[in-house]
Amino acid sequence: MSERQLHFNVLVMDAGYHESAWRVVPEPPDSVLHLEHYLEVARVAERGLLDSLFFADVPGIAEFRVEHMPQPHFDPIDLLSAVAARTERIGLIATGSTTFGAPWDLARRFATLDFLSDGRAGWNVVTTALPVAARNFGLERLPDPSERYARAQEFVEVVQRVWDGWEDGAFVGSREQGVWADRGRLHAPRFRGERFEVAGILPFPRSPQGHPLLAQAGASAGGIALAGRYAEVVFAAKPTLEEGAAYRAELRAAAAAAGRDPDHLHVLPGVAFVLGSTEAEARERRAALESIVSSEFRWRNLLNMSGFDPDLLDPDEPLPDELLASRPPTSVAARVFEQARARRVPFRELAESFAVLPGQLEFTGTPEQLAETIARWFEAGAADGFTLLPTTLPHQLGEFADHVVPLLQARGIYRREYEGRTLRDHYGLPRPANANVAPVGVGDA
Repeated sequence: MSERQLHFNVLVMDAGYHESAWRVVPEPPDSVLHLEHYLEVARVAERGLLDSLFFADVPGIAEFRVEHMPQPHFDPIDLLSAVAARTERIGLIATGSTTFGAPWDLARRFATLDFLSDGRAGWNVVTTALPVAARNFGLERLPDPSERYARAQEFVEVVQRVWDGWEDGAFVGSREQGVWADRGRLHAPRFRGERFEVAGILPFPRSPQGHPLLAQAGASAGGIALAGRYAEVVFAAKPTLEEGAAYRAELRAAAAAAGRDPDHLHVLPGVAFVLGSTEAEARERRAALESIVSSEFRWRNLLNMSGFDPDLLDPDEPLPDELLASRPPTSVAARVFEQARARRVPFRELAESFAVLPGQLEFTGTPEQLAETIARWFEAGAADGFTLLPTTLPHQLGEFADHVVPLLQARGIYRREYEGRTLRDHYGLPRPANANVAPVGVGDA
């Protein structure tokens, strides 16, 4: 078996990653409103020995979306807490916003999930680039990206200090002495920074992983800096092996510059896939999804994901020159601008070429072909694994678990069993030392 092993995270989006998924799967349209749907996805993921499930958070939606597809963006931490009780090994990563959250509250919620899951929690750190979200939290507009990332840096620092408020040995539990915990081994953060002031400890000991795993997905300069400093898993949108290799090298360099071990940062590009037993069957499945796509939804959704109000632009005209000359508000917008400059066509027509999130790797073919693609990226140093974007759930995820995983195992680049119980174990990451406790041997002279 290869010393370096693949890692897989799966993005759980309703009935699947494709906008038409809910119209082709056999389950009823309201199945995504029930816990059993998510439990079945989790069971399939555990069958495939995947590292983690990932639930995004959308703290506000554009109303046009509800007409075209399900939008049950449940609170991801609450949902994963329910999933934790019915699963054993799969990691549970939820998104939490540093723009609209409060550090102490978020630290408590993720530490709680870590306890409830016996050490399987992860936090996907996001700054949230949805304009509609700002208005749900009392803001007229989003803070600019530089401010959002500056806030994120301080936010994560505060959260980690809160997580380190209890030394690992602070819990005593002595009935004889009448001591539940050693107060002398508590370290209140007493943090006062430019944006946050946080005083007290959490009301329970340090969680099983010490710190829940940290994930991140930003591709901007601010996002790369944040990932280099903190992230242990990075979700990426890179459509070519060459771009993937360059991005991974950039992130590893950023981690090294921050004084971290680059091997403790795993880059997992997204791959949206349709699998079939033959290429023809896979193409038929893809065609079935595409044949019922709403062109109205597609152009509106692409603008929405790019950070723009769809009602302010004419889809039957190319994107305005003055807009293309401005700074793209998101990494998605940067990809869209690039295509819009190259193809001066009505935006409605341009949007038809984006079947998945701009920049994602899109695959249609057989399990053998997908296994070959994954192995090629992995062995070329373009990825440490992938974030799976199954076009239908749980069906295409089941195809991956049952037919792609055995091929990767045969190559010796993927586990045949879980070797540990925590999410950090799955990703081969150490349990963080408590910043308030000197390492053994330091200061003993």
